[in-house]
Amino acid sequence: MKQWYEALFENYGNKYDNESFAQGTIGECDFIEKEINFNKSLKIIDIGCGTGRHSIELAKRGYNLTGIDLSKSLLERAKEKALALNLQINFQKHDARNLPFANEFDLGIMLCEGAFPLMETDEMNYEILKNAANSLRSNGTLIFTTLNGLFPLFHSVKDFLASSTEEGNATYGNNSFDLMTFRDYNVTTVEDDFGNKKELNCNERYYVPSEITWLLKSLGFKKIDISAAKLGAFSISDKLTTEDFEMLVIAKK
Repeated sequence: MKQWYEALFENYGNKYDNESFAQGTIGECDFIEKEINFNKSLKIIDIGCGTGRHSIELAKRGYNLTGIDLSKSLLERAKEKALALNLQINFQKHDARNLPFANEFDLGIMLCEGAFPLMETDEMNYEILKNAANSLRSNGTLIFTTLNGLFPLFHSVKDFLASSTEEGNATYGNNSFDLMTFRDYNVTTVEDDFGNKKELNCNERYYVPSEITWLLKSLGFKKIDISAAKLGAFSISDKLTTEDFEMLVIAKK
């Protein structure tokens, strides 16, 4: 049986690009460029690349990208978009829990909950971080965003998601946050590219900063910076608070 994150992204390549969470690409790529000092010789892997929005924007700027995703329909859309722009991007279908790369990349990006932290167990989420770490060279950097576990302690996840949803976007209902597991359970309703409606029982893991730090240290990352992740406007100087739905993590080996 397919997991919710597999069913969600089937036949969803066109709709995906219109989702509210997908509108910060330019600013996010500006941030990535600054973080790597505009070094175009670096090899970059985009894990959970979706329709390739970050890969395509960075490739436009002259960077060497490999994009991986589990969804065939999102990858097809990514390839279409890259072809239309005459960009050479190596898009491959892989499961982020089992990547075939070792010491190959200088930078890994994993943005907008592309893979981590959607898995149904903490062990699987850890495998994604481990595979990302293994893909990187000995002085590599991993930049990713994830759900901030401090947020649901003070706010309703349901209200937040409703406030940021545009017409035609996926909608979320029946949210319940489990304090023992830090998982939000909800029913997500989406209409795919063919107009089919789907109702999916989803759950996503929220992490607190100390957990992320510990997980990354256990994988050999030496320097870990965590800040607030503001859509399209990432900045290390934005201190993470209980008001932030997502956190931005920069981990260096």
